[in-house]
Amino acid sequence: MLNQKVALITGSTSGIGLATAHVLAAQGISLVLHGLLPTHEGKKLANEFSAQYGINAMFDNADLMNVESIECLIRHAIKQMGSVDILINNAGIQHTESAENFPLEKWNAIIAINLSAAFHAVQYALPNMKSNGWGRIINVASVHGLVGSVNKSAYCAAKHGLVGLTKVLALECAEQGITVNAICPGWVDTPLINDQISAIAKKQDITFEAAKYQLVTAKQPLPEMMAPEQIGEFILFLCSDSARSITGSALPMDGAWTAQ
Repeated sequence: MLNQKVALITGSTSGIGLATAHVLAAQGISLVLHGLLPTHEGKKLANEFSAQYGINAMFDNADLMNVESIECLIRHAIKQMGSVDILINNAGIQHTESAENFPLEKWNAIIAINLSAAFHAVQYALPNMKSNGWGRIINVASVHGLVGSVNKSAYCAAKHGLVGLTKVLALECAEQGITVNAICPGWVDTPLINDQISAIAKKQDITFEAAKYQLVTAKQPLPEMMAPEQIGEFILFLCSDSARSITGSALPMDGAWTAQ
């Protein structure tokens, strides 16, 4: 029963992670929330989840660039919640620049947070999952884990790496009751994209909606962005018993972006 499980979601104080937290909590899944909020704000958010959904919830603002902090995050979660049954590696950052001019510190940060942090979180969570004989690991990759785009060398490298890591983990965990999958979203309608849309609208003297349509259809045939909640619903399905044979997959949610 999923309502007896505990999910740890990195980067769950906004965007896809927060939307996923609401979807899972609505099914009675207890939560370990994580993000960059100050501790008192994060605890307040966890308390709001507990009150709204009647679940156990906690918050941790571990630094994902620090391996020791990731270890503490997992150990703290298991100690306080009793288990980490579902691990959703969602946290990510982005920076765009040509490969020739890409800042070293940005490269290192993107690889650390988007790829290495997922590996370390899995490494520390796996013994608990194996002892329970059940686990779900879901890596939120990107369409850029399947294709490339100019000026996104670090992001594409990290997301391609996350897809490769997913495949290896699935093979290693196949007989342990643990599935490992990567989700590869295309355009997702979050506030983070609004600045990019506004810049197009201003440059071309067109409406925000026209700029949004132009941005989306430049890459994907489906002329609409995906709501973050849709990703949360897909993650919920991958956690279910119906998806127990789906493992080692990189699953596009990209409006036919990669079908071209």
